[in-house]
Amino acid sequence: MSARSAAARFGIGISTAIAWIASARQGQVSAAKQGRPGGSRLDDHEAFIIGMIEASKDITLNRWFCVWKRTDPSLSAAAPSTSGCASAASHSKKAHWSRSGQTS
Repeated sequence: MSARSAAARFGIGISTAIAWIASARQGQVSAAKQGRPGGSRLDDHEAFIIGMIEASKDITLNRWFCVWKRTDPSLSAAAPSTSGCASAASHSKKAHWSRSGQTS
């Protein structure tokens, strides 16, 4: 039986049937493990991350990304947005709400 006829008979995609037949010919009869391989891109930087958290536990996520990017430019892809990095350093005090008018 061809892969195309098997796909039609069992109601699966042609490419799926081809992959299953190839696996069966190699002797693999059980399903392959699904999902991404274990580990993280951040595993290599674990000591640095823990050190930053221990050094300043009240650091914001945006500020943390700014410091992280400055330390290792290859990690800039990990930061969701680095456009606020300059403003994160200059606005250290938060403006409080006031009924009388502007606060800044």
